[in-house]
Amino acid sequence: MKEQNMTRVTLIDPAEATGPAADRLAEIKSAFGVVPNMFKAVANSPAALNSMWSAFGALGQGRLPHKLGEQIAVAIADRNSCHYCLAAHTALGRKAGATVEEMAQAQAGRSSDPRTAAALAFATAVVEKRAAVKADDVEALRQAGFDDGEIVEILAHVALNLFTNYVNVALDVPLDFPGVKLNRAAA
Repeated sequence: MKEQNMTRVTLIDPAEATGPAADRLAEIKSAFGVVPNMFKAVANSPAALNSMWSAFGALGQGRLPHKLGEQIAVAIADRNSCHYCLAAHTALGRKAGATVEEMAQAQAGRSSDPRTAAALAFATAVVEKRAAVKADDVEALRQAGFDDGEIVEILAHVALNLFTNYVNVALDVPLDFPGVKLNRAAA
């Protein structure tokens, strides 16, 4: 049931997976056309795979635009030196309608759109300050037009991306998306 690759855990071969992992990997293949390596690594734990896939699905149905979710993802990936997520979310951001320049700016935590800039500033502050943001940081989001539900949703995007970044960095998951150069030097 397992495919050996150059990673710190076995990448589960979707064709040989069984039970709940097989079901989730089939859903992922249906959504992407392939099963990205990150999901093959996480499939070692059907519970973790279910958690991750369910979170992606829930946030995909959320109120934040898909493009903004991808912009948040690249900003966080860059701060965590996650080559895998930076590459994957840059590609997904382009599919969501972001320009190359918008994704490069988001990676740096910036945007020419004030609402997007506020979301990116908050998301990166949450990561850099380990969530110890101040009331002013939340108020800046409100001033940019975000309501409480959207603020919580930004935090959910941050949490999901921290999970995926940690999986990919800690397990050295092989890149299967076109690479993107990190802005920040790896720690």
